[in-house]
Amino acid sequence: MAVCGVSVSIFQLFPFCISVSCLGFAFRRRFSAAEGKIPSAGAFLRFVFWFISILDEGCHFVNCGRKVEWSSCGFAEMENSSASAREDSSNKSLSVMLSPAASSDSATRAVKSVKSGGVTTTGKTTGSLSSAGKKAQGNGAPGSSQPKSTLMKPTLSSSAASLPRRNSTGGLSEKQAGMGSTRPSIDGKKVSPSVINSAKKSSGECRRSSLPPASPKGSTLDAALNGKKVSPSPQLLSKLNSGSADSRQRSTIKPLEPLSYSRSVSSSSLGSSNGRSSLRKTTSNVSSPSARSQSVTSSLKLGSLSASVDRISSLPGRKKTLTTVESGDSRFMMLPQVDAKAKDDLRLDLRGHRIRSIDAVGLNLSPTLEFVYLRDNLLSSVKGIEILKRVKVLDLSFNDFKGPGFEPLENCKVLQQLYLAGNQITSLASLPELPSLEFLSVAQNKLKSLSMATQPRLQVLAASKNKISSFKGFPLLPVLEHLRLEENPILRVLHVEAASILLVGPTLKKFNDRDLSPEELEVAKLYPAHTSICIRDGWQFDRPEVAADSTFSFLLEKWRENLPPGFMVKESSVDQPFEEDICRCHFTFINLSSDSELVLKYQWFVSERTPTKFEAIADAVEDAYWPKREEVGKFLKVECTPILKETEYPPIFAISAPVSPGTGCPKVLNLNVRGELIEGNVIRGSAKIAWCGGMPGKCVASWLRRRWNSSPVVIVGAENEDYLLTAADIDSSLVFMYTPVTEDGTKGEPQYAMTDFVKAAAPSVSNVRILGDAVEGNTVKGTGEYFGGIEGPSKFQWLREDYETGDLVVVSSGASEYTLTKEDVGQRLTFVYIPANFEGQEGESVSIMSQKVKKAPPKVTNLKIVGDLREGSKLTVTATVIGGNEGSCRVQWFKTSSSKFEDENSLEAIGSLKIAKTFRVPPGAVGNYIVSKFIPVAADGEAGESAFAITEKVIETVELIYHIMTALPPSLNFLSLTGDFHEGEVLTASYGYVGGQEGRSLYNWYLHDTEGTAGILISEASGSLQYCIAKDAIGKFISFKCTPVRDDGIIGEPRTFWAPERAGPDNILWSHILRTGDLQCSSRVAFSKLDHPGSPRLFSLKIVGEGVEGTTLYAEKKYWGGEEGNSIYRWFLTSSDGTVTEIEGSKSASYKVSCSDIGFLISVSCEPIRSDWAHGPIVTSEHIGPIIPGPPSCHSLEFLGSLVEGNRVTFVVAYSGGEKGCCIHEWYRLKESGVKDKLTDDEFLDLTYEDVGRLIELVYTPVRKDGLKGSKKSLISTTIFPADPKGIKLVIPECLEDKEIIPLKSYYGGREGSGEYVWYRTRCKPDESNMLDVSSATADFVVVGKNMTYTPTLEDVGCYLVLDWVPTRDDGKQGSPVIAVGSNPVIAALPVVSNVCIKHLGSEIYEGEGQYYGGSEGSSMYSWYRQTSDGTIILIPGATSINYKAGDPDYNCRLLFGYTPVRSDSAIGELVLSEASDIVLPELPKIELLSFNGKEVEGEILTAVQLIPKTENQKHVWSKYKDDVKYQWFYSVRMGEHQSFELVPSQQSCSYRVRFEDIGRCLKCECTVTDVFGRSSETVSAVTSPILPGVPKICKLEIEGRGFHTNLYAVRGIYSGGKEGKSKIQWLRSMVGSPDHISIPGEDGRMYEANVDDVGYRLVAVYTPVREDGVEGEPVYTSTEPIAIGMEFNALRYSPIQNSHAIFCPFTEPDVYREVKQKLEIGSVKFETLINKDKKVPGAGNLERRILEVNRKRIKVVKPGSKAYFPATEIRGTYAPPFHVELYRNDQHRFKIVVDSEDEVDLMVQTRHMRDIIVLVIRGLAQRFNSTSLNSLLKIDS
Repeated sequence: MAVCGVSVSIFQLFPFCISVSCLGFAFRRRFSAAEGKIPSAGAFLRFVFWFISILDEGCHFVNCGRKVEWSSCGFAEMENSSASAREDSSNKSLSVMLSPAASSDSATRAVKSVKSGGVTTTGKTTGSLSSAGKKAQGNGAPGSSQPKSTLMKPTLSSSAASLPRRNSTGGLSEKQAGMGSTRPSIDGKKVSPSVINSAKKSSGECRRSSLPPASPKGSTLDAALNGKKVSPSPQLLSKLNSGSADSRQRSTIKPLEPLSYSRSVSSSSLGSSNGRSSLRKTTSNVSSPSARSQSVTSSLKLGSLSASVDRISSLPGRKKTLTTVESGDSRFMMLPQVDAKAKDDLRLDLRGHRIRSIDAVGLNLSPTLEFVYLRDNLLSSVKGIEILKRVKVLDLSFNDFKGPGFEPLENCKVLQQLYLAGNQITSLASLPELPSLEFLSVAQNKLKSLSMATQPRLQVLAASKNKISSFKGFPLLPVLEHLRLEENPILRVLHVEAASILLVGPTLKKFNDRDLSPEELEVAKLYPAHTSICIRDGWQFDRPEVAADSTFSFLLEKWRENLPPGFMVKESSVDQPFEEDICRCHFTFINLSSDSELVLKYQWFVSERTPTKFEAIADAVEDAYWPKREEVGKFLKVECTPILKETEYPPIFAISAPVSPGTGCPKVLNLNVRGELIEGNVIRGSAKIAWCGGMPGKCVASWLRRRWNSSPVVIVGAENEDYLLTAADIDSSLVFMYTPVTEDGTKGEPQYAMTDFVKAAAPSVSNVRILGDAVEGNTVKGTGEYFGGIEGPSKFQWLREDYETGDLVVVSSGASEYTLTKEDVGQRLTFVYIPANFEGQEGESVSIMSQKVKKAPPKVTNLKIVGDLREGSKLTVTATVIGGNEGSCRVQWFKTSSSKFEDENSLEAIGSLKIAKTFRVPPGAVGNYIVSKFIPVAADGEAGESAFAITEKVIETVELIYHIMTALPPSLNFLSLTGDFHEGEVLTASYGYVGGQEGRSLYNWYLHDTEGTAGILISEASGSLQYCIAKDAIGKFISFKCTPVRDDGIIGEPRTFWAPERAGPDNILWSHILRTGDLQCSSRVAFSKLDHPGSPRLFSLKIVGEGVEGTTLYAEKKYWGGEEGNSIYRWFLTSSDGTVTEIEGSKSASYKVSCSDIGFLISVSCEPIRSDWAHGPIVTSEHIGPIIPGPPSCHSLEFLGSLVEGNRVTFVVAYSGGEKGCCIHEWYRLKESGVKDKLTDDEFLDLTYEDVGRLIELVYTPVRKDGLKGSKKSLISTTIFPADPKGIKLVIPECLEDKEIIPLKSYYGGREGSGEYVWYRTRCKPDESNMLDVSSATADFVVVGKNMTYTPTLEDVGCYLVLDWVPTRDDGKQGSPVIAVGSNPVIAALPVVSNVCIKHLGSEIYEGEGQYYGGSEGSSMYSWYRQTSDGTIILIPGATSINYKAGDPDYNCRLLFGYTPVRSDSAIGELVLSEASDIVLPELPKIELLSFNGKEVEGEILTAVQLIPKTENQKHVWSKYKDDVKYQWFYSVRMGEHQSFELVPSQQSCSYRVRFEDIGRCLKCECTVTDVFGRSSETVSAVTSPILPGVPKICKLEIEGRGFHTNLYAVRGIYSGGKEGKSKIQWLRSMVGSPDHISIPGEDGRMYEANVDDVGYRLVAVYTPVREDGVEGEPVYTSTEPIAIGMEFNALRYSPIQNSHAIFCPFTEPDVYREVKQKLEIGSVKFETLINKDKKVPGAGNLERRILEVNRKRIKVVKPGSKAYFPATEIRGTYAPPFHVELYRNDQHRFKIVVDSEDEVDLMVQTRHMRDIIVLVIRGLAQRFNSTSLNSLLKIDS
């Protein structure tokens, strides 16, 4: 049936009828309850039809694929059906936005037409129904047979008609008939429709949305209905929902919202072939927080209806707008949803109010607005929008914007979302840069491009449904993520998505609402880096394979106008950049017509992840650049500026691909050596390194020395970049080797740089010095450090300083050594060194002066013992004493049993030290050697070094004398004293002994008051032969007593020698006495009266010193009167008034002037006192002074206090120099390096540990009270001693197993040394206070360690640790022991394993191991893992033992060993994996033996065959993992013992053909096998015996030539078989098809010139190789193709055709062919020839004409006739044999025709060409017409 013009089934209508009935019931009940009246039938029908039209329109628009926004379904009923005509003005109009609207069916239904703006109903009784039978216009899909319901968003809309314009759907609105509506008669009641949510029907909840009251003006909407609410019955809606025709679908659809306002839950696309639009499922919760705007969402269970009521403005004239958008278009336009949560003062919603201007009156734009919705208006300009400085969301969709004019948007700095969809915009060029813009929708406009300003934060750009056909001017969008270009012409461009990727960059994630295609991402990578720039400049996007050339051509066109005149760009590119590796640019210009050179200037730039917005790189102005680590992934750009004649032209550029990460392997880019190559200079090797991503490490540098024509040799120790050139480098070049190494140890390829040859420096000398002591007689040596190549004949000079003139006098030349003489004593010597090199070049001389030459101490030379070496004889020692005048030398005699003198300790003295140089040999010396000790003494008493002389043989004895002497008692035969008898002189006794061998004789000295009386023994001189006269001997006699003693102890008679006179005073006293003038007195004193000295007296007394404070004055006197005793001194002060005061305490001969003496005179008195206390008269000196104050000074400075660590040190100072002021005292610590550290300025210093072992310096500066400073005085202490060692504190911290214990201790007492530590373990905790000596404790204490630290072990767990510490100073001194006890017992550690590693045991067996600790180990668990090349770690099943054997799955992987420690009590620790092992590889393939197959003869092929080991492993490896076997051949260059080989280039196969040059050599083949893992085995080689020459052979024999009868032919071939000798060559002819060969006489050379006789034949060359020694090889044949006719550049070839005859066919030139063919076809031809009538006399004058007539049967030669005679036939004949034609090889113009043995003729023609034509024609006629064979014509026997 048909309902409302729509055909539906009864099943479809039934639910609707039920719904209508229910709705009518609810309608009547509602109105009855509200008004108290029953509504009229007309009102009810109008309500039903209206409801059906709503459902019908809803079904229809679902079918059209549209989304409809519904307004609240309000309606008004007439108060009275009979008064409907009068109450038209009070009826309420109901409008519903349905887009596009169905066409009105007013002719049949008498209802108002329905416009796209809504459905308007009037108050008439007949009502107004919308036609549901028509199909929707616009975008409706025709042919839809099954309408489906859709979900609409209701919005109240005005019924006022609008002008034709674009609406939200993108189409134009139809005309609307506006009808004025009057206010209803129902007053005071507000009508508000509500929709019941059927999904919450069970709970009985209803959500209601009330509309605010409408304006009282008639032009506003009458939606309020006098304040009454109208709510449809819930039961009605429930029945309606249950009867819906689309009850099987559940979907909720709302307008597409911006990303920031909607959250997509699920999406599905439903489509059909009939054109239905797809539906997208979304879920959104909408609330109504504002009183002015409430929205209600209803979810219908079977076909839910989602409604939202927009707020209605209370302003006068405000209109309600309903916007309907196609679901398909909304996907493209992405319109916003009104932010209902925003406050009213932040949001403005004026959608659909037909606003024409933003700055219109009443719009009330406020700067505080953040959300502005001006969609569906009539705006054409944004003027006035600049007031919205805080706007974040601005919706200007569906207005009348057409073109530029968006500049006012520049003030919207915080704008985040801008909607411009549905306008007429043609360009975005005026759209300013908006710094905060994140979303921009410009869909459904008329844009042809997207050219606009840069939008730095734009993330979404929707530009669908435009006319965009090009990306020219595409803006920079650095963070764009979504780009939508649906329904644009540009989508027809191939790879448009790849172009978008290139333009946007890596931030782009979606294109046209889809994830980026992986294929397009790969395609984008194929384009050059500058593609995006070219696209923006207008390049037509093209395929990737032509993009490089196309873009370069595009750029060339841009650059062409700005290039320097006469130049053209050929290349502009950049290498692929790698991190920290050199990247070069390539710019090539072609000079077309310019005479000047082009200079190029470079500048490098870098951008971010896209090739846009490049920034210049400082100092990157070369053609190469090294990308930095932070530039990885970025693009590089280099600009090249051409400069011509100082004029700079605009730059051209090239852009690189993104910078790739470096390989990590460094490279040396440039290596050079800087410095002058002269000996002594320092040269430096410098390297420019590309680190390629690695961190710079310690590179390896080395220097090598390379001499001429030799290999470089490493210079030991030269491993720095700097190198000092030495003499060894002269005439050598240096090689600087440099290997870059990264921090992780990666080494690059070593590079080297070689220098020129090093030159020697100019000769010079330094450090010239004189070696040796400057003492007379010594030899001194001048030396110096020579520099400057090899030292040559350097010159030396010695000069002596003249004492009088000071000039230098040469004393020696040429020698560097000089012996000092007496003339040099007291003078200086100068040594001059003039350096000279090996070439004789002299350098600057250098001299040095010695110290003054000292006189040499006396020295003995030529020491000898002279005399008869017999017992009792006299021996005399003779010697030469040098070193001044000889004085009283001393001699002592010894005996020894050794013939060689060793040292004095091994000698036995047989005499005392005497002056006498003679000696009588005693009997005791018999059988011994005599040694004489000689001590040289100078005249001034200086003694020299002792010298020894030994006799050549032992002392012999005389028997008789010996017996007599031994019978006599020991006695002295003489006794004497020598020396001066004055005080201080030395007396020496000498005697002669007889009576056997002398023993230890006795010596005594005595003093006698009178001669002959008993004397007093001088005990200190007893036992000595010398005595020094003392003062107490003055005036007394001296005697010497000697008692001889034999060696057997027998004592002889003593003997005494008396001094001849008394001992006198010293020489000074004698001179004083003599000055008195009393000669008698002097005589008496000298000889007899000196035993009674005179009265003590002073001859003079004076004060020595300056009268200045602080100085010391000395009393100087001259005393006489015996030995002076303690003379008495007194010092006196005399004031200015003459008062004399004795200075107390000054009783010595010196006095130090003090501060109190200033201004006084000082004098001294002395009372002389003799040693026997005899007093003399007092003498007073003269005064000095007055005393003046001296400068402040410090006379003495001493430390006060113990210089030990911890003590306080002060000082005691003696000050002088006026009144003392604030003196300065500075304390310093002296370090070992000499540096002084200032400590303090106090008067004391506390010594600390830092001072121990060092010196303390006190610097005292005296300061007078007036501020005058004196000289500083420094006092340096001795080394500060440390204090006694002492332990202050000792604590044992917490003790854990396997954790090192470091005791907390404090030490005092100097520098701590290695103290003694003893750790004990005990089960019970001891009392620390009672432990005085733990070492004596019970056996419970066990010593566990003797170091300062201790790591508890498993045995210590549960025990207490005790530490006994003996503090020890570094010098070994120990203090009292200190004992500490641990507070707690040792705690056990958790089971842990460390040092887990893998050991390779060989044969693919690996063992894992680790160090376990943490208690006793139990059954620990082991596991093995396999790590693949991509880092994946896989557990190896079943591998649970400590050993593991690798197999095939493990190869090319790494193994890891897992160790899970388990304690004995089953406590499990953490699994620890070892480091990955090296890559597991199978056993390397090996070659057991290499041998040769083939003969070792020249020309043969030798094949190297390897023998594989027979083990199973090797068989497996060879069969499965062998990759390649490489061969290399070598030939010997030296035979015999030192055989060596050189490489045979390009011989790398297993086979080798032995060459000629290998004869006599040995060949070696090296074989190496490589497996699939890239490893190579050891090289195995085999060597042949010397190669023998092969049998002579000729290979590849061929005949070279063009194949014509006029050409030259040569035979070529490859000879083998030793050195070629005279090989044999024979040329033959062969007829085609015949096996016979015809020899060509005389043709045995390598060259052969063909002639016409060869036409039709094949030329055959027989080559018989002959070796040098005559051995012949097998002959080899070769032949040509049949020889064709050739004539200059013409050629005819001979070809056999019918009847086995040969005819002439054209080869190249048709003229020759026609000439011969014509004559053959004619059959009769005449030729003009010449004949020599006199063969003996050749010449042109003897030639005569002849006519040669040739026809098919015969030939004749005719002599032409003349006036004198008739023509005559000279020869006539047929072609029958023996007819033939002969040619002359030495004459190309002659030929002979032989008819028979009698008839023949020699003819001549002008050219060879003519001769050949004649011969060929004759032979052709003979063959064709007479069947004469070619052999017959050539006179060749078969």
